[in-house]
Amino acid sequence: MALVQQSFRTSAFIVRLSRAYSTPVEKDIKKSVFISQSKDIYTNLALEDWLYRNFDFTNHHVLMLWQNEPCVVIGRHQNPWLEANVSELNNISEKGVKLARRSSGGGTVYHDLGNLNMTFFTGREQYNRKYNLEIVTTALFREYGLKLEISSRQDLTLRNCKVSGTAAKLGRPSAYHHCTLLVNFNKVNLSQALQKLDAGIQTNATKSIKSKIINLCEENPKLDVSSLYRAVSWEYLRTQALSVKDGGLELATKQKGFQMINPTEQWFPGIDALTDTFQGWEWRYGRTPKFTITRSFTVPDNLLNTDVPDDSRVTMVVEHGKISDVNLFFPPGLAANGFSGNVNVVTSLIGHKFSEEALDYLEWSVGTLISVKDKFVTDCVRQVMQSV
Repeated sequence: MALVQQSFRTSAFIVRLSRAYSTPVEKDIKKSVFISQSKDIYTNLALEDWLYRNFDFTNHHVLMLWQNEPCVVIGRHQNPWLEANVSELNNISEKGVKLARRSSGGGTVYHDLGNLNMTFFTGREQYNRKYNLEIVTTALFREYGLKLEISSRQDLTLRNCKVSGTAAKLGRPSAYHHCTLLVNFNKVNLSQALQKLDAGIQTNATKSIKSKIINLCEENPKLDVSSLYRAVSWEYLRTQALSVKDGGLELATKQKGFQMINPTEQWFPGIDALTDTFQGWEWRYGRTPKFTITRSFTVPDNLLNTDVPDDSRVTMVVEHGKISDVNLFFPPGLAANGFSGNVNVVTSLIGHKFSEEALDYLEWSVGTLISVKDKFVTDCVRQVMQSV
């Protein structure tokens, strides 16, 4: 283990010394398989980011394999309230389901210990998503006889069902492509974690595309995550670095092999700070693109002085995860009955996080209201927040 730790620090030092790279020759590129010992999504995202920032992948390509306890992982430019059942995540599974935002783009995925996650690291010039996916499809065919297909969106499918999503981060000098294989994940928990009604949200945030999914074990009951670790790893090591050519055992034995990775501050100086960032509210929720929610509500007859039914409307604007504006529209019948159209309790929500913080404040404030009309207005705002 000490040798592994030392090699990381040396590689990081080389990267800091120079970012000017010559085009590598295929025969000079060696490969490693890093297997993370953590099952925490925030730690694993931090490890991935640390390697991307610090490691020299010029002549050393890396496949990182990792798993997580139950979690929902949204893309960098997505809206968690639109993608996940945020208010119920803590109630799903024995330990709840964590919510995380990754550094790459793409759509939302669900992870648990029935998934195998893979991150392919290379230099920017050697980035090749299809190459990576072909290694995975070859491994599954060689070991289990499964014939997966690469879709036009570069997802992996089996019998027209999705078994792997895909996303990437391209920079200089490094790049990575990551994907997950659905082996034996909990479909009930996934459904509960991602189940969303039409929230009526207007936003430019990236929206996930729903797909029919399947567990690989449904096709081959002998397939499990532990055996998949071995199958994908060996296929990666026996394949040429820049072309999908099988070098067999002879090539595999010339690689740098397998390394069990302990993602701690001792091994990776600065990783604790990265972990804190990934699990922090500002990254998970505060990075959400601006969005607007609009809801309409029927005003009870006893609050109107007219026989003509009419609706009220609440529009809430959220920027950086915090409420930036609340617009109220109420029919003349309600205003004429004594409502001014502005409740201080509602407008004072501005600046609060769009979360339990604002709801708790609203719940407390309702008790201070005397007017039935004001309570109705406040309840409308509360329903808007709870509907997302």
